[in-house]
Amino acid sequence: MSFETQRFFLERKEGGARFCTLLTPANRKPRGGLLILAPFAEEANKTRRLCLETARTCAAAGWSVLLGDLTACGESAGDFSSTSWSDWLADVADFAGFLREKSDGPLILLGLRLGALLAANAMASGLKADGLFLFCPITNGKQALMQFLRLGAAADLNASEAARIDTRPLRAKLAAGENVEIAGYSLSPALAAGIEATQVTADMSLPAQLAWLEVVSSDPPAATPAVEALTNRLREAGHSLDIRLHRGPAFWQTQEIEQLPELPKEIVALLEKFTEETA
Repeated sequence: MSFETQRFFLERKEGGARFCTLLTPANRKPRGGLLILAPFAEEANKTRRLCLETARTCAAAGWSVLLGDLTACGESAGDFSSTSWSDWLADVADFAGFLREKSDGPLILLGLRLGALLAANAMASGLKADGLFLFCPITNGKQALMQFLRLGAAADLNASEAARIDTRPLRAKLAAGENVEIAGYSLSPALAAGIEATQVTADMSLPAQLAWLEVVSSDPPAATPAVEALTNRLREAGHSLDIRLHRGPAFWQTQEIEQLPELPKEIVALLEKFTEETA
């Protein structure tokens, strides 16, 4: 099935435009809307191609798909050094509202890595959607921030000093209201605090329909104890959750850009579940 592509800037009420790519099925009514939220920092660069391939595959399967660059990311306006987590939550609400207008079918949010944490937080904050798709999600913001700070703390160390990584100086700067420079990104205290305070939990206000696609290196593929525990808690809380495990590399952190043509097909298959269960 063919699809059409539009690129434009979506203005925000407070000023500043977000760059968007909208893919819609040609000559047919969309089955629903799919908002794709990308990862953070270098992971966004590693996965940009996969996100676009996923959008194309889903549009060809009949979905209206929106890829939106968050404030101060990609082609969007804004100063990253002053961006906050609340800015990004507002972006998600605007993207979802725009996509709602383009399709009267179910609205699904698909978040990859930190994008999944952002999507879940947006829904817990009141954003209405029919389903949430967690794609190799980061579910604990505190751990994610710690890993990012460790990257910054390790920048000036050699291999023999790796055990001495200490994030306390960076945390002290954030606590004092100062930005910290990590891997070319100027991280603001507001953004750091927002990430750290967010976690996916079973008692969050999330839609009943959830999907989870995890890429693991084990053979045969097996979920980690942490993933298994959280998915079990989500089911116990009443969510319908379909999880699939795909054997492959951690593509968001590999040295080279990985070619993973099967992943977009897996996503389309899981989206079929959403349309069946929301019909």
